[in-house]
Amino acid sequence: MTPSDRAAKTMHLAAHFPGVNSTTVWADPRSGSQIEFSSFEHLARTAERGLFDFFFLAEGLRLREHNGRIHDLDVVGRPESITVLNALAAVTERLGLAATVNATFNEPYELARRLASLDHLSGGRAAWNVVTSSDAFTGENFRRGGYLDRADRYTRAAEFVATARELWDSWPDGGAPGTFDHTGPQFRISGRFGVPRSPQGHPVIIQAGDSDEGREFAASAADIIFARHGTLESGRAFYADVKRRLADYGRAPQDLKIMPGVTYVLGDTAAEAQEKATEIRRQQVSPQTAILTLEQIWGVDLSGYDPDGPLPDIDPDPDSGRVQGRVRHGDPGALAAKWRALSEEKGLSIRQTVIEATGRQSFIGTPEAVAEEMAAFVRAGAADGFILVPHLTPGGLDEFVDRVVPLLQERGAFRTRYEGRTLREHLGLSRPGEKSSAASGT
Repeated sequence: MTPSDRAAKTMHLAAHFPGVNSTTVWADPRSGSQIEFSSFEHLARTAERGLFDFFFLAEGLRLREHNGRIHDLDVVGRPESITVLNALAAVTERLGLAATVNATFNEPYELARRLASLDHLSGGRAAWNVVTSSDAFTGENFRRGGYLDRADRYTRAAEFVATARELWDSWPDGGAPGTFDHTGPQFRISGRFGVPRSPQGHPVIIQAGDSDEGREFAASAADIIFARHGTLESGRAFYADVKRRLADYGRAPQDLKIMPGVTYVLGDTAAEAQEKATEIRRQQVSPQTAILTLEQIWGVDLSGYDPDGPLPDIDPDPDSGRVQGRVRHGDPGALAAKWRALSEEKGLSIRQTVIEATGRQSFIGTPEAVAEEMAAFVRAGAADGFILVPHLTPGGLDEFVDRVVPLLQERGAFRTRYEGRTLREHLGLSRPGEKSSAASGT
């Protein structure tokens, strides 16, 4: 390979621990526990061996239900994210540790303290994926219930993040704890923060919303945005849109990393990889899963329909409460019409339509082809890197690290060693300034 063939821009990589929706292939004999610490440790150690930036844990605050029963593909009994990451801090050295924590049903002081503690225990590797919730079903687990209007969820999240940063900044480097005093629409708190300023100053902030409000929130407050755009064209459009918003908040393009969640399938030939990908998608979307997925859109009982038959000719119920704990994205009627058009155009059954419409492996091919396509995404301004979502737990990342990472390194598209120790250093993000001792009231 000549120097001109090499990527001019290096990428960031992260590992997502799989387990919900229809990503994980549960029937595969290699599919392991979602609860035992050894599963988390294996994937994290593999990610660190591959020099990844961080390890990412998703989390929900209530088990989702479908027609009054626990959703078939939900994990029951998975430990709480920050607890798992504190344990992983002891068996990793450089890998960032990202927890998904809800800003709707937590309080700034307590969560800021837990995240600062993780940052200390890990030597500066903590990250917080900020998520929100507006559904009363999840709220039933909490004293406040589901009071928060959907329109207010980012308002609360933005103030939550700003308040947490005030707390982290109130204790200067090497000094005594200062005071904080925050009064706003969502929070009114004052006192002294209980944890010294951590190695990163602020843990890295991740945000995953794709709506206009979510993009604006990411531009104003996030360090990473976990995107869902898998094609080059949609990725470039999303990338340009979010990056242009940064200037409104006095931020530069490099201050926010855009990292779409992606999957991969490798084969020794392109045909073998495609054959494997097709079989994985069939395993991910069983006949039962196809009907359940359709019911999430239509909002009605479709158990009498044949998964190998045509889509329902009835209209969705936009106000259905059949599925609880899961966000219904977009207008059900419009989505149903889109799926019907896809089904009619290609002559697809219910199951085939769900397989076709709910996503496919992002990168399919030989290791060489996958490495080049990923590098091309970054060169083209469609992403700053990727969050890999393997279809197997816990060994789903092994093949990528063994076969693709060396090729990315050969192309100059990925690091060959960790240059720093903190997650901010891996990402090329500056360490936030802190409140001075003179202003801290000490």
